[in-house]
Amino acid sequence: MKLPSLSPLLAALASFTASAMAKPNIVVFLVDDLGVMDTSVSFLTDSSGNPQQHALNNYYHTPAMERLAAGDIRFNNFCAMSVCSPSRVSLLTGQNAARHRTTFWIDPNKNNGGTHGPPAWRWEGLNERDVTLPRLLQAAGYRTLHVGKGHLGPKETPGADPRHLGFDRNVAGSYIGDPGSYYGSDNYGGSLKKPRNPVPHLEKYHGTDTFLSEALTLEAKALVTEAVEAKEPFLLHLAHYAVHSPFYSDPRFAGRYRESVRPPKAQALATLAEGMDTSLGDLLDHLDTLGVAENTLVVFLGDNGSDAPLGDPHAIACAAPLRGRKGTHYEGGMRVPFIAVWARPAADHPEQRRLPIAAGSIQNQQAAIHDIFPTLLALAGADTPPGHIVDGARLDTLFTGKPDPAREEAFLMHCPHGRHNSAYFTTYREGSWKVIYHYFPSAASGGSHYQLFDLGGDPSESTNLAQSHPIELRRMMERLIASLERHEALYPVIDDVPAAQARLSVTRFGPPTLKSRLSTGYQRRLHSSAFKLQRLSPA
Repeated sequence: MKLPSLSPLLAALASFTASAMAKPNIVVFLVDDLGVMDTSVSFLTDSSGNPQQHALNNYYHTPAMERLAAGDIRFNNFCAMSVCSPSRVSLLTGQNAARHRTTFWIDPNKNNGGTHGPPAWRWEGLNERDVTLPRLLQAAGYRTLHVGKGHLGPKETPGADPRHLGFDRNVAGSYIGDPGSYYGSDNYGGSLKKPRNPVPHLEKYHGTDTFLSEALTLEAKALVTEAVEAKEPFLLHLAHYAVHSPFYSDPRFAGRYRESVRPPKAQALATLAEGMDTSLGDLLDHLDTLGVAENTLVVFLGDNGSDAPLGDPHAIACAAPLRGRKGTHYEGGMRVPFIAVWARPAADHPEQRRLPIAAGSIQNQQAAIHDIFPTLLALAGADTPPGHIVDGARLDTLFTGKPDPAREEAFLMHCPHGRHNSAYFTTYREGSWKVIYHYFPSAASGGSHYQLFDLGGDPSESTNLAQSHPIELRRMMERLIASLERHEALYPVIDDVPAAQARLSVTRFGPPTLKSRLSTGYQRRLHSSAFKLQRLSPA
């Protein structure tokens, strides 16, 4: 009797075992200044939780993102800090900006904390001693690749080079926050009449008509190919400079928008969005060609709200129907697109069974940028070192499309700085409620320290409920204070000159008590989080 050959069975078993043991690849596709309304994909939903198309969705053209919709889960309440550097540090550390203290964008040349900014804020950004996602994945056997914008430290500091932060390879990442030019013919800023912010490491494209987004895509594909050929799992952190200003039109897509009634800069931004989307599609195709798509998780997001040149920063305009834009305290400044998807969905793949994603679904529960860190570490089988506090929570359950009752439905956004579209504020979201505390009242805050909104019934933040809902205001302020204290936040300071005026404001409105501090020989006043709630007034 002839026994059946065991070779096919053993081969199949070996193949399955190798597949099961292979670590999943990870792509973080980060888009600069891409707001939740800057794509043709609907992230916002109606009252029933169904995707709702708005006028801005109809203006933009992002077919690769639309292609993902069949296999992805996207979030309609995903939050980031309202400017770039704080968000980027949060993504790499798993910490809220109030804790890691890079609470503002990093000026490459000088400390830009602002007149009243806390002196101890981390203008220098990350360094070689910090716990970061790439460093932990590197230790877990990953090849860690950075392509694109860094902006994680100022000039001549460790954070200016992503290789000091755990990346094996760095292409185009430095201290700059925006490119001098998107055009290869300008050497990406290096050959302008007044050279500005030249993007490094792209000399092979100098003098060509290669648009910056395309050059970054080509470099990313080459690095991924090297990792796959070396049979090493990889983390690709592809951080596009698009769609950040300067608003250079991408000639590959300009024709689509020429007949638009929108101004030229808004048309240029639309071409930047479409170029970013083309990069996404090209990368997905490349993963497929290399045969690693089923084993590659793609996380797509923006780093802060939209900066589209449409309307007043505090209006319902560039992120309509949301109010505000990048750098503001409104939802248009901190709500970003977020997508998670296996590059080629395959329900029977071992890694996809371990981290299932509900295809074509929208997750309504709130999440935030620092949640990505623990989620990716768990997927890669890497551990967080003792002593490193992680504010984020894993997204595994939310990826299934179900709610996660164990998650805290809250988000703290702390900006103790000026010189942007909003200045010196803290926002706190819990469920549908959102409170904003303005350290220095202005016309933008209606002359008050407080704004209170119910986003469930007022997603455009049109009606300030601070006066009409004092009990809810008190409750939310108590939560805001507790969150600031839990994160050991730093606060704006007041110099001697305006201190008397500030104390009058304190007496009238009941914001934080003032603690005396000495700094460089001058008496300073530091806002503490010990708010005088007994004096809380909706004024």
